[in-house]
Amino acid sequence: MNEVLLRSLTPSVLGILVRRGADFVAAEDAVQDALVEAVRVWPADPPRDPKGWLVTVAWRRFLDATRADTARRRREDLVEEEPAPGPAPAVDDTLQLYFLCAHPSLTPSSAVALTLRAVGGLTTRQIAQAYLVPEATMAQRISRAKRTVSGVRFDQPGDVATVLRVLYLVFNEGYSGDVDLAAEAIRLTRQLAAAIDHPEVAGLLALMLLHHARRAARTAPDGSLVPLAEQDRGRWDTESITEGVEILQTALARDRLGEFQAQAAIAALHADAPTAEETDWVQIVEWYDELARLTDSPIVRLNRAVAVGEADGPRAGLAALVALDDSLPRHAAVAAYLHERDGDLATAARLYAEAARKAPNLAERDHLTRQAARLNARRCH
Repeated sequence: MNEVLLRSLTPSVLGILVRRGADFVAAEDAVQDALVEAVRVWPADPPRDPKGWLVTVAWRRFLDATRADTARRRREDLVEEEPAPGPAPAVDDTLQLYFLCAHPSLTPSSAVALTLRAVGGLTTRQIAQAYLVPEATMAQRISRAKRTVSGVRFDQPGDVATVLRVLYLVFNEGYSGDVDLAAEAIRLTRQLAAAIDHPEVAGLLALMLLHHARRAARTAPDGSLVPLAEQDRGRWDTESITEGVEILQTALARDRLGEFQAQAAIAALHADAPTAEETDWVQIVEWYDELARLTDSPIVRLNRAVAVGEADGPRAGLAALVALDDSLPRHAAVAAYLHERDGDLATAARLYAEAARKAPNLAERDHLTRQAARLNARRCH
């Protein structure tokens, strides 16, 4: 079963149901039912037109649910509007659905969670990891969001900031390597940048391009992670880097700094360095200071500690780390790296092993386990 294909078709199928008058929450439930049925049926009997198959099955599931509901509004009309057999229309509603999910009746965090689940195709577990909350908490948040918008007409699109947050999280999930959503996030952000003259939209597009440019160098042939400092910079996509830097410079010239522009500036400084040793860490720390001011994010401060360690030495980085909660994701990995640079191999090895146990994915866990083993081998010699 091609999970990526199913995820890529979900927004379009959902958009067709909504355009035909389906309540968004009921339509989303129907599409999820159709996806479950596809997982069951397709391996033995793959359809010639996957999208048309999903539209037909989802629409019938929606009609079944509508008939069972006490309201039964527009039942006969909806039955008459059932899509005719054959290929479904090639209309891309994805970006519009992102805006519709960012509904004014929802808080920004709830709108982001609902969109990631219904349109972005992320699992509740993936969304919970992005928000640093337990999976059960996120499941409750998504359920409350669905109840809030149940029966609401989605004719009041939400704000750009919420849509940007969703696109950013979708890209990050794709970039992590669990499910390849990064290219789709870039495509949608390009659409948004073409439609809206907004410096933060440009900042997000620049950030995505600069990160995506390094993707080919991020993993070795065996699938293992390659740290930024060890990547073959000859494999970076210079065309994407050039485009990202140009977009960023235009956005920064408008003097309306936002968090995505600041993140893109940090990525640009990494991309601009011919070698890891030539990275301008002093400027990167300054941009992290700006980013911390804009977001007050503990993850930003964690990354800043790494930059401080590179700019001013590992003990300065460890001092910056002291003020942060050691339960933060990747805190142990950062501490391990700084302790290794400071020469404390025993502490570093222990922290690498601890970080491996907490790693959010297999590739990162294997990388951290190898780091711990490498230091333990050095200590034995």
